[in-house]
Amino acid sequence: MILCADIGGTNARLALAEPGTTEPLAERYFLCADYADFESVLADFLAATGARIAAGCLAVAGPVSDDGRRARLTNLPWTIDCDALAKRFAIGHLVLANDFAAAAMGVTVTPAEMLITLQNGKPVPTAPRLVVGAGTGLGMATLVWQDDHWRVLPGEGGHMGFAPLDEAQEQVWRALRAEHGRVTAERVVSGPGLAAIHRILAGESLSPTGITEKALNDKDAAARLSLDVFLAAYGAFAGDMAMGSLARGGVFLAGGIAGKLLSILPNSPFLAYFNDKAEHAEIVRAMPVHVAVDPALGLRGAACLAGQALKVH
Repeated sequence: MILCADIGGTNARLALAEPGTTEPLAERYFLCADYADFESVLADFLAATGARIAAGCLAVAGPVSDDGRRARLTNLPWTIDCDALAKRFAIGHLVLANDFAAAAMGVTVTPAEMLITLQNGKPVPTAPRLVVGAGTGLGMATLVWQDDHWRVLPGEGGHMGFAPLDEAQEQVWRALRAEHGRVTAERVVSGPGLAAIHRILAGESLSPTGITEKALNDKDAAARLSLDVFLAAYGAFAGDMAMGSLARGGVFLAGGIAGKLLSILPNSPFLAYFNDKAEHAEIVRAMPVHVAVDPALGLRGAACLAGQALKVH
């Protein structure tokens, strides 16, 4: 079997897949706070499944070393060492990947019904694809077609400078600059970014979930304004990154926030700001925009990457 894992700061999801497939089997959730290290999580998972592992990919929320063998999680005191794990658990070909790189690969194999279309565009089948995701942070990766398969190029576009486009965004930018100095896109386009927008514009400290609930359920005007400013900034960022990679194959929104806002996304400022590219507006209007709602997106992508590692060896 192939081992696929999606390891975040709060939860770790582990599953198996049969070689040549990406459908997660025997999936289990683990609360990271209950474990001192990932080795203990993996030991429990393998003891429960009794599986023999031919290859595996661990998608981690944190930077991966240049040689792809070690990773330190951003929000956990865990270091994951591929060589040590492979030796202890007799795993033949084990690789690490950034969690967003795995999500991007997941886009290539997710069922069609798990992609909700916001803009049809005119897709070019083997042109670059952009995967963007706002959640706790702001991730992105680009997919390029090479040698008859998709290759993922991780990126850190979320840490590019934020460019305000209207008076409300300028107000947010000025406040965040006073607090942090350099203002990145992630400071605005993320869960904490939504909370910061609402605190600055409405003078009220709420969680991202609280703001969303007030905007959607209570029809609160201040919360809806904050959400609109957030979605405008999200759309502008996604459109800018799509221009940077000429993502004529499509733009895919991953991460938890887009899926929770599906009911308002089509009529929100997102697409207007995505397409607002002056003399190049027609280029981005031709780019399809989809929301990836597959909860197993990262696991599917990890299974893809593990399968590729197995073929190489």
